[in-house]
Amino acid sequence: RSKHSLVAWGDLLYVFGGDNGKRMLNDLLRFDIKDSSWGRVVTSGTSPAPRYHHSAVVFANSMFVFGGYTGDIYSNSNLRNKNDLFEYRFNTGQWIEWQVNGNIPVARSAHGAVVYKNSMWLFAGYDGNARHIQQIGKRPPTCCNFPIAVARDSMYVFSGQSGAKITNDLFQFHFLEKKWTRITTEHLLKGTPPPPSRRYGHTMVTHDRHLYVFGGAADNTLPNDLYWYDLETETWDVIQTEGELPNGRLFHDADVIGDRLYVFGGTVDNNVRSGELFYFTFSSYPRCTLQEDFGRLLESRQFCDMTFSLNGEEEKIGSHISIVAARSPVLREQLRHLLNKENNSIKESVERPSDDSASSIRQLNRSSNFKEKICIDVGDVNKLAFKVVLWFMYTDQIYPYIKDEHGATTDVMKLMMDVYNFAVRFNLMRLRLLCEQYIEASISTKNVLAALECSQALHLEFIKEFCMRFIIREVHYNQIIHGTDFEDLDKKLMIEIIRRKQLQQHNSIPDTPSQTVLHAPTLKDDLKALLTNDFGEYFSDFVLCLKGKEIKVHKVVLAARSSYFEAMFRSFNPVECKATVKIGDMVPSPQSIETLLRYIYYGDIKMPPEDSLYLFSAPFYFGFTNSQLQAYCKHNLEMNVTHQNVIHIFEASHGIGAKDMKRHALSIIVQQFPSVARHPDIRRLKRELLLEIIDAIADSMLPESNTEVVSVMAFDPYK
Repeated sequence: RSKHSLVAWGDLLYVFGGDNGKRMLNDLLRFDIKDSSWGRVVTSGTSPAPRYHHSAVVFANSMFVFGGYTGDIYSNSNLRNKNDLFEYRFNTGQWIEWQVNGNIPVARSAHGAVVYKNSMWLFAGYDGNARHIQQIGKRPPTCCNFPIAVARDSMYVFSGQSGAKITNDLFQFHFLEKKWTRITTEHLLKGTPPPPSRRYGHTMVTHDRHLYVFGGAADNTLPNDLYWYDLETETWDVIQTEGELPNGRLFHDADVIGDRLYVFGGTVDNNVRSGELFYFTFSSYPRCTLQEDFGRLLESRQFCDMTFSLNGEEEKIGSHISIVAARSPVLREQLRHLLNKENNSIKESVERPSDDSASSIRQLNRSSNFKEKICIDVGDVNKLAFKVVLWFMYTDQIYPYIKDEHGATTDVMKLMMDVYNFAVRFNLMRLRLLCEQYIEASISTKNVLAALECSQALHLEFIKEFCMRFIIREVHYNQIIHGTDFEDLDKKLMIEIIRRKQLQQHNSIPDTPSQTVLHAPTLKDDLKALLTNDFGEYFSDFVLCLKGKEIKVHKVVLAARSSYFEAMFRSFNPVECKATVKIGDMVPSPQSIETLLRYIYYGDIKMPPEDSLYLFSAPFYFGFTNSQLQAYCKHNLEMNVTHQNVIHIFEASHGIGAKDMKRHALSIIVQQFPSVARHPDIRRLKRELLLEIIDAIADSMLPESNTEVVSVMAFDPYK
């Protein structure tokens, strides 16, 4: 079926109404997630007439169904929208039709409905244009077939059908202020993925700090991608999922139970109704703070070991060799040249030669005037533009230095041209592409001439060509040449525009050729290269020692990501720039330290279960910004506990004080004790741990104890 409603109550899913392609429905189905069973609910009272595109919400122990489209779709008769309200009481199985007085909402279908505190809120839909609540702010276009979700005292609306006004904008309605806001994600400026394409018939739910969007019809396609929107960072991302993916579909419905998103039904290819039920397990890890950590490092100006000289040494800006070398191949070679020059000076001033270039850099780092010696002169430049470029090197974004990616002013456009020039000059391919996308999205009749002049002065041929083609378009040309800015334009450019227009009238000019998209490494890509590639070893200025092995690393990366290392480097510089790695009183394995460094450098949290044991307490010991690593370690262990490794995990979690993990391992031991008891590891456990196992087994044998394991499977009730 499709165009139905799906709600969650406790461990049960309820499906009401919809259509099966032949007729409208008004049956009520129930799915029990504990035993993966479907059933048709036998109800009492007056049930709603068959309908689809209605809304259903849960409040307390009842489901409320409002409106929708009723009639006979087979004979195409008696079709109309409704504004009736029905309550279904879960505990009694009874339907009740409410008799509502006062200002009754107009009849509607394909609308949105949510519960906030003690009220049911309705928004838009077919024939749902009337507004009975005073609202302020930027409202969404009146629309239908959109999803709606509540989070943090706000209601969110994304995309939907609204005629010519259809967009892929996300709108927020704040209940307390009764104010609408169009959320500008500014993904170009933040260097994040764009929002989902405009669509209708999709679903959106909220879990933790995210909104999740799935399916719908997008420009005559049925995508099956799953997006999330982070309410804290205001960014979109596509989720890389595992397992069997649902086919693309629209007019399905979705709801959340615990840490799972359930999706049921919908219309799939060739207008076929689906009876499939899928679930997606959320991974509510704290967000990666890589960009924020390195942005904070730049703003603090701590541990700067180089400077950039601007405008004839009129101003110097502190920076960090490791980060700059990782991001820009051009600046990397300049730094290598300067460091080799300083190394030669040190070799001439001391008797004993250095053993390698990396240790020479560590000697330079101990020099009192080191940071004054390593300086790169960038010439006479726009100071703000250079700061934007430096911020990008550390964060992969130019926000908040530059905001609003649509309708940029002339001054902002000129600034972006200077930033683009730096991107070309320093071979910052990702920044270069970001600037091109921003400029193309922001060019208008008001700023195109300023952009043209800048591109001419900076020899940016691709941008100049784009501006030329924009100007000579029929819809733009007359407005631009009759403006006052055109009169002040450089004469050579003015002549070139007129000639290009005459050429276009005689020969059609193809669209602007797109740039060949080369590899544009992200901040994570470059920091991964800094950790793993040869150039990273050259720029190393610190060594971690573990069981006789030396691992060459970079102080600023460790300090940016870990308050432990930040305090170490701020208080004193260890002898020979070396330190032994420990996690509390535990000496980790070499493999787990490699995993830890991958997380520190570029946020990689993938690891085998045995590494998770070592690193479970690392976030607290090293003082990471949040507990993302620990959350993954806990999930990784729970998902990979077997009767073969559970004793090892039980013992290790006891040793590091991981109570939740220990409790989970103990429950597995009890449930699978016949298999676990035969494992040799159980015979070497300490007496206190053996007693805990005996107590847990005794508790499980009590009458009120319930150790049943429930496994929920994806299930199609119609097969």
